[in-house]
Amino acid sequence: MTSRRSFIKAAGIGAAAATVAAPAIIKAAKPIKWRLQTYSGAPLGAHVIKPQIEAFNKAANGEMEIELFYADQLVPTNELFRALQKGTLDAVQSDDATMASPADVADFGGYFPFSTRYSLDLPVLFERYGLNEIWQASYDEIEGVEWLGAGAWDPCHIFTKDPIRSLKDLKGKKVFGVPTAGRFLARYGLIPVTVPWEDVEVALQTGELDGVAWCGFTEAYEVGWADICNYALTNNVTGAWCGSYFANSKSWEKVPPHLQELFKITMDQSHYYRQVWYWGGEADLRVNGDKMELTTIPKEEWDTVVADADGFWDEIASKNKRAAEVVKAFKKYNEVMAKAGVPYRY
Repeated sequence: MTSRRSFIKAAGIGAAAATVAAPAIIKAAKPIKWRLQTYSGAPLGAHVIKPQIEAFNKAANGEMEIELFYADQLVPTNELFRALQKGTLDAVQSDDATMASPADVADFGGYFPFSTRYSLDLPVLFERYGLNEIWQASYDEIEGVEWLGAGAWDPCHIFTKDPIRSLKDLKGKKVFGVPTAGRFLARYGLIPVTVPWEDVEVALQTGELDGVAWCGFTEAYEVGWADICNYALTNNVTGAWCGSYFANSKSWEKVPPHLQELFKITMDQSHYYRQVWYWGGEADLRVNGDKMELTTIPKEEWDTVVADADGFWDEIASKNKRAAEVVKAFKKYNEVMAKAGVPYRY
């Protein structure tokens, strides 16, 4: 009994000591703080990234917190890559071209003419046709930046103050848009103009811009451009915007594996949300939207634009080996879709 009492007493003292010491042992480390800037303005950002960041911050349970900034709030959009590489930003959500990425795949970020028809085409190209591996290899060669993954946004339509009913109506129109699509459309007389995202609405009102070729119907309505533009061209330049998430390499290395995985999971959640939001929104606004009149370039004219894209693809493919690999994947995918027929292609 004496031995038993001694054991219990010792055990009690040990447990008490452990209880007292526990707070020092499990005390949370100082949370990791990140600054992430998106290409998107606040109205659109409420859908395309804010829910993801809020979900991540909640699930991170105090271990990490991401502060979200919208287009041009910390740095101009065309300086996003440089700011990320320097560590001014910890992460970025943008397409490669708009953020002025030096990667040899940058031309395919944003809207690459007629590379996709539907938003689901893009993730399939990345997951099943090798684009994940191509993008990873490209950014592995660039110091200071980690490419984390890509997803699809809305299709590219042209919204203008004056109607477009033929190719000749494109001539001379000053349009805000994504770089690669702008270069392609310039051959039909469209004039690509770059202004800060938050200045687009004023530029449309003052006449500095005649329209936008930056988004689909959903964004045009969401951010107020549909209140200024009178016409929406139903012929789209491509079926989905290609955007990615990027992180500063040193910032990413400081994030423990379980939080890295959590960030990627919430990225995928965001990609899924956008697929549904845009797919439903684009159709609904075409049918029920009442702010813009729909116009269409006749099929025989537009078919010449689609055919011209082949030459543009070959021109981009000739720039470097990796660009050629991307174009090869696009061609292979579109060939499969065309042979598959309905519902993949009509």
